[in-house]
Amino acid sequence: MSNDGFASHLGVAQRTVAAWHKKPTLLPRSEIQQALDTALEQAPDGAKRRFAQLAGGDSSPPAPSDAQAFRVAIAVVVNESDVLIVCRRGEDGGGISWQFPAGVVKPGVSPETVAVRETLGETGVHCVVVRSLGSRLHPITNVMCEYLLCEYLTGTAENVDVVENVSVTWADRRELTRFIPADRIFPPVLEALEVASD
Repeated sequence: MSNDGFASHLGVAQRTVAAWHKKPTLLPRSEIQQALDTALEQAPDGAKRRFAQLAGGDSSPPAPSDAQAFRVAIAVVVNESDVLIVCRRGEDGGGISWQFPAGVVKPGVSPETVAVRETLGETGVHCVVVRSLGSRLHPITNVMCEYLLCEYLTGTAENVDVVENVSVTWADRRELTRFIPADRIFPPVLEALEVASD
């Protein structure tokens, strides 16, 4: 579920769900904890298994010590008032969605390295990681995503990876939600982009 959808499902404000992302150690009030418990009890088995894995209560055999969960590094590259986005190519060859440059984090490679390398490989833009914006299990893909705020260094944004992408552009931060719906953007990303505008 999106943050808005989950908040609606629980009957709480969206800012409450966003606060959990911001402060993962925050303990919910008892009435909210009851709503969370009920939601978990009524969730499909697949959702319960994912929750157990994320919460560390998975009863399945432990993975080998060198195993790594499937992770993606997402680069949120800013250049003054703009943010870099790419339009992914669907399997049928048509554009399906605008999103931030991203790549799979392979064992032994840091998310920061992947974010910088994938941005260059997809867009021709050189950037540097400023800081981590946090991570989440993506509400649509169910993939663990690590978000990294990056600063533009040099390069002209162009569609370097024509197999994977249809287009690349700099979008004004204030118009980002015209490309990517706000409920699909990780709240700390929205906050970082607001801070960058000051």
